[in-house]
Amino acid sequence: MTTDAVRRSVLGDGLRVVTEAMPELRSVSVGFWVDAGSRDEAPAEQGASHFLEHLLFKGTETRTALEIAEAVESVGGEMNAFTTKEYTAFYVRVLDESLEMALDILSDIIWAPAFRPDEIESERQVILEEIHMRDDTPDDLVHELFAEALYPSHPLGREVLGTEDTIEGMDRSTIADYHGAHYRPRSIVVAAAGRLDHDAFVERVVAGQRGVVGDRPDRELPALAEPRRLYVYERPTEQAHIVWGVPCVSRTDVDRHAISLLNHVLGGGMASRLFQEIREKRGLAYSVYSYRAAYVETGALAIYAGTSPDQASQVLDLIGVEVDRLVRDGSITARELANAKGSMKGGIALGLESSSSRMTRLGRSELTLGELPSIDEMVAEFDAVSLDDIGRVVERLFVGSSPVLAVVGPFTEDAFADRVA
Repeated sequence: MTTDAVRRSVLGDGLRVVTEAMPELRSVSVGFWVDAGSRDEAPAEQGASHFLEHLLFKGTETRTALEIAEAVESVGGEMNAFTTKEYTAFYVRVLDESLEMALDILSDIIWAPAFRPDEIESERQVILEEIHMRDDTPDDLVHELFAEALYPSHPLGREVLGTEDTIEGMDRSTIADYHGAHYRPRSIVVAAAGRLDHDAFVERVVAGQRGVVGDRPDRELPALAEPRRLYVYERPTEQAHIVWGVPCVSRTDVDRHAISLLNHVLGGGMASRLFQEIREKRGLAYSVYSYRAAYVETGALAIYAGTSPDQASQVLDLIGVEVDRLVRDGSITARELANAKGSMKGGIALGLESSSSRMTRLGRSELTLGELPSIDEMVAEFDAVSLDDIGRVVERLFVGSSPVLAVVGPFTEDAFADRVA
């Protein structure tokens, strides 16, 4: 989509630049979206994408970490980054008068990181502490175990943070080589939204490049193995943390909108079936929800609940009842579908009221879908979903499927063996 507000340019080296002019704002958000994540790492490189997320803000050939932080914070700006299984994003939000500075800093850290040995060592310790913090947070850990069980011996099953062994063993050359291979113009989208001029912004993007050329390695898509049906991590926790789920569709599948609506009805909000049945009616959990994960060639639909250990079996029974009800009925009700559509459409609109959310939509859409659907197009896609479409995806997901169960809590696998028999 290209409109007067949204514009897209592809530079000669393949770098893509997408912007949305929002002249009514005083802010502007800029992000570099890199088509490389944890699934792109070799076994010895596990955690390299996330390591880079930390290191790039630590300094460049011309700036120290302190100088970067002071430059952004001294004008009231914000900067951050995050890593996923398939991409990494770096972004800054500032007043429009500081756009040139923000873009210069992002260009500098992306194209010319310093990788100073002392900074690598200090950040290594930070990441090891992050791994320890995750391990001490069972409601986070259980999702990692679920992914590992759903995608055994596959890059999608790897932890984004890496492991203690790989982080401790990762040297400067490994990190620099990974950056050199994957941070290439054709694998990067520069997105911006706010008070800006597209043509002037593109000129500044070009000026900030460092002569980097070439393509990143082709992404490998190894065959998916049979999931590990049960993964129980025995820990003396006060709660049992449960994730039950099934394989789902890829990020570009034609059924993705129907599945998003189904997910909303199942466990996507306070009015969802799971929330009402497990929390509101029975008080068995404080947190219970479902979610959809989507990747290049596959995905997952999963349900999480945290409950006391002696109620874990009952909660799993109720999850089974709700899934069986979907299969038995063949769909959801017309009212549920209408409510889900209203919620999704409202969420789309309300979630795009800032320059940072608009920038995120542009960057993620261009990188993962290769297109920029308008809000009206997105709404129309949800409006087009019928009850028959929901029925089709219910059958596609749950009929004949082999669910995967991950649990963190004071249990052995024997306690749940009958659940996956």
